[in-house]
Amino acid sequence: MAVEAADAATTGMALADTEINWDRLDKTRFHVIGAILFTVQSALIHPTAVVKTRMQVAGSGISQMNGLSVFRHIIRSDGIPGVFRGFGTSAIGSMPGRVLALTSLEVAKDMTLKYTKGLNMPEASRIGVANGVAGMVSNLASCAYFVPLDVICQRLMVQGLPGTTTCNGPFDVVQKVSKAEGFRGLYRGFGLTAITQTPASALWWGAYGSAQHIIWRSLGYSDDMETKPSHVELVTVQATAGMVAGACSSVITTPIDTVKTRLQVIDDYGVGRPSIMKTVKSLVKEDGWRGFYRGFGPRFVNMSFYGTTMIVTYELIKRLSVKQA
Repeated sequence: MAVEAADAATTGMALADTEINWDRLDKTRFHVIGAILFTVQSALIHPTAVVKTRMQVAGSGISQMNGLSVFRHIIRSDGIPGVFRGFGTSAIGSMPGRVLALTSLEVAKDMTLKYTKGLNMPEASRIGVANGVAGMVSNLASCAYFVPLDVICQRLMVQGLPGTTTCNGPFDVVQKVSKAEGFRGLYRGFGLTAITQTPASALWWGAYGSAQHIIWRSLGYSDDMETKPSHVELVTVQATAGMVAGACSSVITTPIDTVKTRLQVIDDYGVGRPSIMKTVKSLVKEDGWRGFYRGFGPRFVNMSFYGTTMIVTYELIKRLSVKQA
């Protein structure tokens, strides 16, 4: 039904109209449909996040296994629920954060496109800049919400591993972390996340915007053409651009993500509060410099698949949410 509606929305669509901006959206439909479809999309990629997190946090045994072996190990020891640890908390907890992230993303992109309209710069660059600025603003706005949620979800994902605290559900995580470190314990890795993931988000969205524009032009489409892209072409181009953006982002951000994940979930570093330097030293001691790319395979798959499914879902949500004339 959703696909049929999207097909109907795409019929007669000019290439210039494939970019649906904030002022053309029915905001209520946008957020309601987005909550439903993004929850489904998150369920599809959650197991790869669990595998990646366990590889980053575990000792030399699991960390030196490949992603498929870790997945099998989790299935054998915990069954199917094991690869969905933390999903309920993540799915429900993410809903308010998504409203904040998507709203700030679309508003920032719309404003940047308007302010750069008269500048003498290639259209691919202008779209890339607008998407990049939007990604940066969205990440900064949502960091305050998502970092505590990440801390809670990741602690649930790594239950039972050495150096981690055993918790019975998300509320127990909040209680134990707050008791041990106060409220700031829920914001472990916030500075590292904000400083590093904000440029990474700008890179992802900038790469996606530019890649999509370049692909359309390489296929011979332009804004003033009478020939319209089909729904299949539309989804294929957007999926390819999302996959390219996700793959590039995973290569650049995996070392930082490994440090951030360990900082957020491991408590047993000896004396004092965990810090970035203690985390880095421990990682180098355990596995050398290649330790920073622990979980790279699952993260690469996660980010590439996430990039593809997220952007296809996101663009579908926007097409289904266009205001009716």
